[in-house]
This record gives sequence, structure tokens and C-alpha cells, in this order.
Amino acid sequence: MKIVIVKNYNELSAAAALMIADVLRCVNNPVLSLATGSTPIGAYAELVNAYRDNKISFKNVLTFNLDEYVGLPATDGNSYRAYMNKHLFDNVDIDKDNTNLPDGTADDLEQECKRYSALLEKHPRHLQLLGLGRNGHIGFNEPGTRFDSVTHVVELTPDTIKANSRLFADGAVPRRAVTMGIKDIMAAKRIVLLASGENKARAVYNTVKGRVSDSCPASVLQTHPDATLIADMEAAHEIV
Repeated sequence: MKIVIVKNYNELSAAAALMIADVLRCVNNPVLSLATGSTPIGAYAELVNAYRDNKISFKNVLTFNLDEYVGLPATDGNSYRAYMNKHLFDNVDIDKDNTNLPDGTADDLEQECKRYSALLEKHPRHLQLLGLGRNGHIGFNEPGTRFDSVTHVVELTPDTIKANSRLFADGAVPRRAVTMGIKDIMAAKRIVLLASGENKARAVYNTVKGRVSDSCPASVLQTHPDATLIADMEAAHEIV
């Protein structure tokens, strides 16, 4: 795994955006897999600025998001569809018909998982963007998730619910989500993992220095042929 350590969150955001922008410039029909949460927001802002400066275009881009909460419709302001619209899709020239998220309101969630996994298999991703959970989760693949997992419904851990509650005005985070599996994530040609802040330092250490184990799902990235960790100094202090 390649490790890039930067001074602060702003530098992290710029570095991540640059890697994504390089794919947009170098690939005719880029397929991106995108993450949500607080960490990628700065990178999305950098990409929006680059688009407004006519440096990049999303016109031919196909996207797949990692996950979506169970029970939240796309119109809910706390849904990941709403997040992506706010931070990226509404601000660039992407065709929203080319943007894909799991449907957390599907009547048959098992069938929805199969549908999404089939889409991912049909469209290999050129770049997978990831945030790092405090317990080492990637997507919503919590500790104990099998490395051969594909899209599935997950019960969120109390730690993940607590971490995400700051993003909900009433603190009422859904208890379940539909998430890409680790096998789906690992199928991307390139993976970029972002980590910012002191509270991610132990997860960064376990991801990079720990043994490859489902107790830290992100540790599987050690086995990927083209994975990059971008971490700020606070998140990286245990590995330097």
C-alpha cells in the first residue's frame, strides 16, 4: 500500500481530488466508486472548483456509491443520495442517470443487493474512494465482515451510529444500511483511502501495520495491487 502523509485536512482533500481528476482526464469513460461521510467533503469541493475552472468534466462519468441507509428515501436530507447531490452531483455536469446508489427503501432488500452487485460486476471501477471508520470499517463493512462479501444489508455498530449521529439534526441514525461488500470494493483497479484526525490514528495503524484480518476490514487493502492511503498528520502519527 502506498502511503501519502500530508499536513492537514485541506492538503488531504487536494491530494484526493487530484487523483480523481487524473482519472477523469486520462480515461474516456471513467467509472468511479464514491464515498460519503465528513472526510470526502473537502475533496468534492476541490473537484467542483476544478469543474468550474473548466479543468475537468463529469459528462461521461459513471458513478457507484458505497452505501445507503435502509429506510431513507432519496428525498430525505439525511440520505446519501441527498449528500451526493449537495456536495457533488448538483454542482457539476454529470448526468444523474449515470449516478448509482443502493436503494435502501426497496421492498426486497436481498434482491436489491443482488441487483447492485450485478451492476458493479458489469462496470469495473477505475477508482474507488474510501473513508476510514474509527473501527477500521470501509463502506459499512464492520469488523467481522468476510473479505469475500458482496453487497449486503448490515446492522451498524453502536460506534458507527455514534460517529454518524453528528450528521443527523436529531441524532436519529438508521440502524441498518445497504453496503458494497469487501469483494466489490477490492475489484476496483485503484483504491484511495482517506483518513483525517486523531480519532482515526489507531485505525490507520491497524490498516497499515496490523495483520490482515477481518477485525480491521481496511487491512485487506494491504493485499490490493494499487491502494493508496492519504492521511493527515493527526491520523498518521502512529505510523511515522
